[in-house]
Amino acid sequence: MPEVPSPPDRFASPESVARMLGIEVPGVLSLVGEGRIRGVRVGPGQEWRIELDSVEDYLDDQAETVRRTALWEQSQAASFPELWGHGDVRHPD
Repeated sequence: MPEVPSPPDRFASPESVARMLGIEVPGVLSLVGEGRIRGVRVGPGQEWRIELDSVEDYLDDQAETVRRTALWEQSQAASFPELWGHGDVRHPD
């Protein structure tokens, strides 16, 4: 049976997430508002807590976007002779 993480391991403050992502706290709250990461308001002061799994998912999505962009840029730079193996090669190695 999978282990259920305890609440301190599952959630973090917006300040902690901001440090992890290298952005400001308003940026973290903006990501929550956009639905790109998940957060909840808890306690009497209704302080935000950010679900760490959603932060990991967000980072995975960002990495995949960068990977796909790089592949697209590579595909746009390739000439057809380079792809097909005959004709003039535009960018020889």
